[in-house]
Amino acid sequence: MTDRVKIGVIGTGHMGQYHVNVAKTLGDAALVGIYDADIERAKQMAEKHKTAAFSSLDDLIKNVESVIVAVPTFLHHEIAKKALLAGKHVLVEKPIAETLEQAKELVELSTKNDLVLLVGHVERFNGAVLELGKIATNPLLVESRRLAPFNPRIKDVGVVLDMMIHDIDIVLNLVKSPVKHLSAVGTKVVSEHEDIAAVVLHFENGTIANISASRCTQSKIRTLNVTQQDVYITLDFSDQEIELHRQATSDILLRTGEIKYRQESIVEKIFVHKDNPLKQEQEHFVKCIRKETEPIVYGQSDIQTLEIAYRILKEIHNN
Repeated sequence: MTDRVKIGVIGTGHMGQYHVNVAKTLGDAALVGIYDADIERAKQMAEKHKTAAFSSLDDLIKNVESVIVAVPTFLHHEIAKKALLAGKHVLVEKPIAETLEQAKELVELSTKNDLVLLVGHVERFNGAVLELGKIATNPLLVESRRLAPFNPRIKDVGVVLDMMIHDIDIVLNLVKSPVKHLSAVGTKVVSEHEDIAAVVLHFENGTIANISASRCTQSKIRTLNVTQQDVYITLDFSDQEIELHRQATSDILLRTGEIKYRQESIVEKIFVHKDNPLKQEQEHFVKCIRKETEPIVYGQSDIQTLEIAYRILKEIHNN
């Protein structure tokens, strides 16, 4: 049996805890340990999950083959670069970096050194999204809504880089055409960054995408709908469900003094393999390291996602 891939988790915040919890269950990988600038916090988590707490980042990197970077965005570039320069594979939480220049440097480093650089767009591993890619082959209109209550733990970025970036990534992967024009508006509500944003993307192939996100809504809604000529697709991220709506019959009944219209449609529920998307993401990372598959979310695609995200932010700030 091939040796298990040695993984270290950097960061013990909200996402770091999730990553540690999943990493320790992987069959083809071994969680070697964790590191956090808050040593006591790292020790507490290590004890809870029966792994090692490293007192320095360098020590952790020396003892693993790969790292999961789950720290605040402003540290992504520094830590991912250190790991790549040390010859380690990297799974870094989204967004890949604070700037496009930093993102491009990380991609170049990983390519030059033949290392895996996977960006943590966990929604790509949602069972419904995996099925969507097989069905939505020619989208005309994409409508995405990602709404949630405010979470005070996110302080360094606004709703575009915190939440909407998932949908930007999914839409770009679906449409596969350059963005010709975009319009965007946003507003601050509960933080120093934009908390609500609404975006319209116009693609060169004619597709239109309408993306809205809010982190100050008193309910959690994560949906994506796709209009094609032959079918209307509805997707719920939370339930990992997809429905296909097709028109079956359409009759106009003429009677004396009145017109009645009847339209019937067929709704088909698609079978979706439901699993923990974060577990799917980490398993994919390990398979990429073993060269059993190619990264679904590779660095170059995330540069495109980040480019659109920053164009959106510029448009919001200009308005």
